[in-house]
Amino acid sequence: MSNKQPCPTSLVREPLTPEHAADLAVMFKALADPVRLRLLSLIASHDGGEACVCDLTPAFDLTGPTISHHLKVLREAGLVTSERRATWVYYRAVPETLQRLSGALVADASQPA
Repeated sequence: MSNKQPCPTSLVREPLTPEHAADLAVMFKALADPVRLRLLSLIASHDGGEACVCDLTPAFDLTGPTISHHLKVLREAGLVTSERRATWVYYRAVPETLQRLSGALVADASQPA
């Protein structure tokens, strides 16, 4: 996946290139899981915009390794970054990636619905 080039336009304004479609698909696929979608929401809405894995785990009835797997998928899709501090890992949403996903879905306001 290449997060280097932003998607230049909304998919409703002009067709996506194969490269941009593949890139966006990785991110949307990561969000297609309810656990990952909730994790991203918990991270992005947490005080200060970052959350320790210790803050995230109690919100789920899942094992630590399962939570770690879901966080890895989000990280590999470019939706979150992580930073180890002592024994804990802190996660932060990537605003540019979220804006890119949002921008890909925005309809042109000048066109009738």
